[in-house]
Amino acid sequence: MNTNFTIIGGGVVGMSLAWGLLKHGHTVAILDGSDGSFRASRGNFGLIWIQGKGAKAPHYAKWSRLSASLYADFADELTEATGIPLGLEQNGGFDYHFSEESLQKTVQSYERLKQEFDGDYPFEILCGEDLRKEEPTLGPDIVAGILHHDDGHLNPLKLLRALQQDVQQMGGTYLTNRHVVDVSKTDHFTLTCADNETFHSERVILAAGLGSRDLGPKMGFVAPLEPERGQVLITEKLPRMINRPSVTARQVDEGGIQIGATNERVGYDDGTTIDGIAFLAAEAIRTHPFLAKTKLVRSWGALRVMSKDGLPIYQQSQSMPGAYLVTCHSGITLSAVHGKLLPSWFDQKNDAPNLEKFSEDRFRL
Repeated sequence: MNTNFTIIGGGVVGMSLAWGLLKHGHTVAILDGSDGSFRASRGNFGLIWIQGKGAKAPHYAKWSRLSASLYADFADELTEATGIPLGLEQNGGFDYHFSEESLQKTVQSYERLKQEFDGDYPFEILCGEDLRKEEPTLGPDIVAGILHHDDGHLNPLKLLRALQQDVQQMGGTYLTNRHVVDVSKTDHFTLTCADNETFHSERVILAAGLGSRDLGPKMGFVAPLEPERGQVLITEKLPRMINRPSVTARQVDEGGIQIGATNERVGYDDGTTIDGIAFLAAEAIRTHPFLAKTKLVRSWGALRVMSKDGLPIYQQSQSMPGAYLVTCHSGITLSAVHGKLLPSWFDQKNDAPNLEKFSEDRFRL
């Protein structure tokens, strides 16, 4: 098989790139791992989250906001092509605070970001009756909520399914149980799998999440990635109780309340713990007391893909031109911009986004 692009990794990041490249007329193959591979796309919280991102890196805030602005059209295209509704809601999201000190510290960082956007950073602070009019189930300990109007959420599994279906409808080749262990280049790229099966391609994109950590250096990348575990809970299906998502809880399109998530550096352990579940449950009940009387139906752990500074990496290999590394821990939030704008970056078109600040040069200094 010989294609314009071969993408290593079939999660939301890899599939979003494949979707965009096919839209731009390229031939694309995706080599994905097995069911036992670490899969952030199948375990994440499903937020399209802007507020607070890029507080110390305004270029990341701008990139995230750009993706959020493209999401409605992106989701509509996918649903029209596949018939799969994504459960997208972009009516804003809340960041809740239990003290004035915490609130003021966060507001100060948002005000700095607002200056970076020349005043266009749409958030407001709601307290007391105004807040509880928006979210009647909030507990008495909450002092205030910051409502950011760019935020939203969707069903991440339906997003992944829609991307997989549309990619294949457009002629993309999607192959599972292919664990790429080596990449070499002569006049073209040769990708070798663990079972010695080989694939050939004009260009290669490494979007394998934590798998990029081992394969990346073989392709000339630094790939300074670390796993971070997030444990998540979900309740029984309920009538509408929560109007907008927060990082503590969101009501999914199917009715359950999803509760999350921990931030743990525990290596490659993606399991759940009693301490983690208890912590999440306590925070959720403090935020929404009605949850104390609901039934939990499932808990799980998944590993985030974290770069050394937490920001995305977009890099073409210096030793293997035509090979690219794309990795981030915000694959859901950035899915729209990955699908709609990154193809122009790969093709070096005049309208390509400037991603210089996201290169690996920042780790080589």
